[in-house]
Amino acid sequence: MGLTKLERRQRIKRRIRKIVSGTAEKPRLSIFRSNKEIYAQLIDDVAGKTLLAASSREKSIKADGNKVETAKAVGTLLGEKAVKAGITKCAFDRNGYLYHGRVKAFADAAREAGLKF
Repeated sequence: MGLTKLERRQRIKRRIRKIVSGTAEKPRLSIFRSNKEIYAQLIDDVAGKTLLAASSREKSIKADGNKVETAKAVGTLLGEKAVKAGITKCAFDRNGYLYHGRVKAFADAAREAGLKF
C-alpha cells in the first residue's frame, strides 16, 4: 500500500522547507488550504515570528462564489497588507500542495497586488 494523501504532502513539504526559509527582508509566504478555507502568512523564520496573516475567515472577504475566487480575494488582501507594511519580496512556500487551482489563484493574486516571488 502506498502513502496516504497527508503523508505524501508532508514528505513534499519537508523537501520544500529544506530549501525555503524566510528572513525579515524576504519572509516566507506560507499557505494552508483546508476543505473550506484558505490561510496565508508571511513568516520571518530567523526570529520565528509571523509578520502578516490573511485568511478567508476575515470579515473583509466575501464568501460568495467558489473556493478559487475566495483564494484570489485572500491573495489580493495579503498582497495589499504586505505592500502597506513595506514588504515587496517573499519566498513562496506552497506547503506540499500542488501549484494548481486555489494555490495558483492565490499566488497570482498576491503577485498582482505587488508581492514579488
